[in-house]
Amino acid sequence: MLKLLRFGLKAVAVGAIILSLSTLALAQDNPRIGLVVKVGGLPWFNAMEQGLQEKGAELGLVGQMIGPTSADPALQVRAIEDLIAQGVEVIGVVPNDAAALEPVLKKAMDQGIKVITHESPDQENAHWDFEMVSAKGFGEAHAELFAKVTGGKGPYALYVGSLTVPLHNLWADYALEYLAANYPDMTLIGDRYGVAESVDDSRQTALDLMAANPDLVGFLTFGSQGPIGAGRAVEERRVADTVQIVGSFSPGQGMKLLKAGAIDGGYMWNPRQAGEVFATLADMLLNDIEIVDGMTIDGLGEVHPDFENGNIIVDQLQPITTSTVDELAAMGL
Repeated sequence: MLKLLRFGLKAVAVGAIILSLSTLALAQDNPRIGLVVKVGGLPWFNAMEQGLQEKGAELGLVGQMIGPTSADPALQVRAIEDLIAQGVEVIGVVPNDAAALEPVLKKAMDQGIKVITHESPDQENAHWDFEMVSAKGFGEAHAELFAKVTGGKGPYALYVGSLTVPLHNLWADYALEYLAANYPDMTLIGDRYGVAESVDDSRQTALDLMAANPDLVGFLTFGSQGPIGAGRAVEERRVADTVQIVGSFSPGQGMKLLKAGAIDGGYMWNPRQAGEVFATLADMLLNDIEIVDGMTIDGLGEVHPDFENGNIIVDQLQPITTSTVDELAAMGL
């Protein structure tokens, strides 16, 4: 059985889980929020953890983030089971597989635990899912940028975090629809590849695809490690002038590749701000603060919730370019 420590000064490995717990020694009777993310140790989720802990401390919550060592839905289920056993008051999740988590999230809710998800619109068995950008806007913005840098024609490859990550695949759906409607001379190689939560898998897949498809014009990637891995492959092959890469990534992690031309850009939202929103919504749920149409929520702005499906979606697209990447990286993103 996995054992989670409530407080710690650094990330520690326990079984198949990496834990990074609040360094703020709040009283043990303060409400606790356990945030289970896709994979531990990634810059994107490190920033999210920082936002969770800082905002949580401000609100009197104890925040802890749990990151599996791989994007395996079973590891997320185990982490949530352990949080339920601890009796935490709130569980937050960034799912690897929305359907796989439904039973364990129902178990949490049946025991009175508040459940919040992110990157999983229409999640079953959650009080709310919040999104910092709309799926359609995010997918289409990346598709348009990708078409622009590739010249709008030629064969390309598509990455997602995994084939079971709901939001990544929804972004991909919108991007494919947009490209088919507006750039019919662009053709998808194979199907989408579920490698974009792994630098190594993204790199190796890129090397394999470029070898098999010498006329490949680029990689459109959803998943923060996709541009990094594919960018490294493009640098190794010295084909940055002919193979373009567009996708969302952590600016601090990818700025060198971006400035070198191995990544051509992308869009993001602020993961640190998303961590803050987890804490804010947790506090609202614990204090029975009703979420109503048109209200302003810290970190989200004015919201117009989809009450039927439990979604709160706003649009806070941030372009990642050579002009913006230094400022974004300096923010710890």
